[in-house]
Amino acid sequence: MNKTLMAGALLAALVSFGAQADDAPANPANNGGWTGSGEFGFASSYGNSRSENINAKLGLNQENDLWKNNFFLNGLRSKGDVKVVDQQGNTVDRLTTTANRYDTGASVGYKLDPRSYIVTAARYEHDDFGANLWQGIISVGYGYVALKTERTELSFEVGPGYKRYRPADENVPVTVTNPDGTTTTTSEKVRQNTVSEAVGRGLINYKYRLTSNTALEDTLLIEAGSDNKYYQNDIGLAVSMTKKVALKLGYQLRYNSDVQPGTQSTDSLVTTNLLYNF
Repeated sequence: MNKTLMAGALLAALVSFGAQADDAPANPANNGGWTGSGEFGFASSYGNSRSENINAKLGLNQENDLWKNNFFLNGLRSKGDVKVVDQQGNTVDRLTTTANRYDTGASVGYKLDPRSYIVTAARYEHDDFGANLWQGIISVGYGYVALKTERTELSFEVGPGYKRYRPADENVPVTVTNPDGTTTTTSEKVRQNTVSEAVGRGLINYKYRLTSNTALEDTLLIEAGSDNKYYQNDIGLAVSMTKKVALKLGYQLRYNSDVQPGTQSTDSLVTTNLLYNF
């Protein structure tokens, strides 16, 4: 209950701060072309079922005559009722962490002309419940802004990269002999070796302003190698309440071609967040 009240107070404070800041909107030209945004979402339920979910995102962008740079930091953590067997052999519900993931990355682009640029990008992700426990990639490539108007922007990036990742631990069945001579089959986690490979990286970013206060953005990331092919698509619809504060509905789809037995290739995430632009 206290966490819910704290989250509500934080959201109310952000809305109030955003409304006050509308009187003095930031001008990217005055700070080297830097802009940014932050997102926050929290939900909890108690009673017949219990759950706690929190996600947060931070993004910084710079674009001027010479540079097209980007930085991001995302986090996701969830808890929910999971049925477990206690020491007495009874099946009970226990509030257990069911998602714990964070990822961060940056790209630095040097403009060759107003539309094309050379880009160096890096990304790192840690996921306790994903197909890979962690993965990191660094790449270089070429970027091109195919379309840019007041309402629409479409850009592409492509190039080679180097990726390292560690697949999730594999559950291996183990037979244990009990003192009375009977046997019980359980499982234990076996650590997997780290994989290194050359990959091709591609990024497609599309933005479209539907109305004066509604904007759609879709980003597709591709990291394809011989051992694993990773795709991630993020689509979001933001509706502005003020010049700086908006409500955003997001849908993320992630796919790994190479996963351990018992692990699904596809993960999806739906978020409803408060977004603050600065």
